[in-house]
Amino acid sequence: MKVIAIVQARMGSTRLPGKVLVDLGGQPVLSRVVLRLQRAATLAEVVVATTDSWKDESVVQLCEEQDVKIFRGAEEDVLDRYYRAASLYGCDAVVRITSDCPLIDPELVDQVVHEFIESKADYASNVLVRTYPRGLDTEVFTMTGLREAWRIAVQPHQREHVTPVFYERPDLFRLASVRDEQDYSRYRWTLDTPDDLRLIRAIYGHFGNRDDFSWRQAIGLMEQIPELHNINAHVLQKPVQESVSV
Repeated sequence: MKVIAIVQARMGSTRLPGKVLVDLGGQPVLSRVVLRLQRAATLAEVVVATTDSWKDESVVQLCEEQDVKIFRGAEEDVLDRYYRAASLYGCDAVVRITSDCPLIDPELVDQVVHEFIESKADYASNVLVRTYPRGLDTEVFTMTGLREAWRIAVQPHQREHVTPVFYERPDLFRLASVRDEQDYSRYRWTLDTPDDLRLIRAIYGHFGNRDDFSWRQAIGLMEQIPELHNINAHVLQKPVQESVSV
């Protein structure tokens, strides 16, 4: 089975403009996401899917400089962007990752992919029931399922956020959920505000600005220094219907 990761990325962000290219310990955030994903053993390819907008020329330039595969598509219809990117690069399954998750963990990605394969699901993720920190979100779905979702999704939030149609239609799609034995969902490692950036920079800084540390090592740091959690504990996640996808 050929599995590829598609990372959605765009410069537009209401709370932290240009966040996907902001510096994180000497590398752009998007580079950190891609480098970490490239360590996942289950992935045959990592593709960045950005938009046709002139505003995202800098995303394209970065990918070309770093020899990362790129696809350009619809700005608002991200589901269409995913479908066309997956069709172009050819695969049996897609891992959906957003570019505002620079702590994405390759071993956790592999774990979700393995569960997806073993359960023979149409869609598997670690977000149906949240036990992992926000920012480790990993969703896997079949190309067949993506094609069907692309065909039947009509609501704006289904097109913008790619996967809602899967878990909103359990009558059509077989779902699998990956959970940890402990609940770490109180931690927020996604990048959407200046305070999120402060925390993520602090985590990277602790590990010498390397990007090979695991999510469990980061948990150990958060528990060793509880004050870190306070940096962005007040940040509220936007509801799906109100947020702007990267």
